[in-house]
Amino acid sequence: MGFFLHNRGSNPTMAILTVKDSNRVFRGNLHNFLDLIETGERLGVDVYVLTTKDFNLSASELYGYRYNAAKKKWSRELVPSPQVVYNRIPYRKMEMKSEVQQTIQACNRSSSVHLFNPSFFNKWTLYSWLNSSKESKPYIPDTKQLSSAEDLSSLLRKHAVLYLKPVKGKAGKGIMRIDRLTAKGSGTQYRLSRQVDKQMLYTVHNSPSEVWNEWNKHRGSHEYIVQQGIALTRYKQRAYDLRALIQKTGKGEWSVSGIGARVAGKASITTHVPRGGSIDEPLKLLTHGFGAKEARNILKRVETAAVTLATQIEKSSGNQLGEMSMDIGVDVGGHIWFFEANSKPMKFDEPKIRKKSLERIIRYSLYLMNNGKRR
Repeated sequence: MGFFLHNRGSNPTMAILTVKDSNRVFRGNLHNFLDLIETGERLGVDVYVLTTKDFNLSASELYGYRYNAAKKKWSRELVPSPQVVYNRIPYRKMEMKSEVQQTIQACNRSSSVHLFNPSFFNKWTLYSWLNSSKESKPYIPDTKQLSSAEDLSSLLRKHAVLYLKPVKGKAGKGIMRIDRLTAKGSGTQYRLSRQVDKQMLYTVHNSPSEVWNEWNKHRGSHEYIVQQGIALTRYKQRAYDLRALIQKTGKGEWSVSGIGARVAGKASITTHVPRGGSIDEPLKLLTHGFGAKEARNILKRVETAAVTLATQIEKSSGNQLGEMSMDIGVDVGGHIWFFEANSKPMKFDEPKIRKKSLERIIRYSLYLMNNGKRR
């Protein structure tokens, strides 16, 4: 692993954009950055890390970070100005800072640099975008912005299970679940479940407005959506969903780079790995529930759905997007549901998906450099 191109000046350039950090050089997944630098080197693209502090569109060279393999550390040095900027600012709070926004807007306006994935997605905005097109609408569960107890009652009349999700959520944090329980003689009750670390906490209530009050105690300052619960297909009594990575290819077209599966932890309400979930093989899980032939058919339909959804999200956002990951559920009847998209996908642990994902980022960057600025 050399990490050094001898003839750097003539190579196409790509900057991984992040923010400075007081405790270490910069924020973000440093392993991810290294893998990208290495893949770039293999495919003839000079990749380095750039912080918003050092960003300057008008300079022909600026300070960026390269990795020195011999010293096993990052060094700040002069680098040529980037042709493509890959936004990997890790948190919403950082991305919303005014100096960071200025950098992003400058890239968006510039005709000399291509920026892709300019921002995080907002859950509610995503649902409104996807509901507005007849191609993507069939994949969207019944969803409302949670702004009054009436929003809960109206959905609880239609669905026995609801999920409450923070609009700006990450990795399943803050998600709660309501189950409508009908017991003989005692009328309808509602159970609210919330997960604190890996532990589940339950409270039972007599009316939607009591549930609303309980939720209100725990929501913090977060805005929420409320959504129809889907009866997901299960494997050994555990729910699972599919995590698809959709990226632009070297021809600038959306394509599925891979699909993984995440199985929920024993008592978890989400399949997120930090919340006790585990990684598994989609075809194995689907075959268990639907048989081999139908499982392959479902996976093909998931790929088609993912490309349809990504196309609609990009069109509605009005921005140039290069990749996203998507959480997709399959219910017991084999219907496909969209739950969430993330514009800054986490690393996929599956080695084949991982390798392809790195190559696609570099090839899509080359495509952008060769195909002028899309307005």
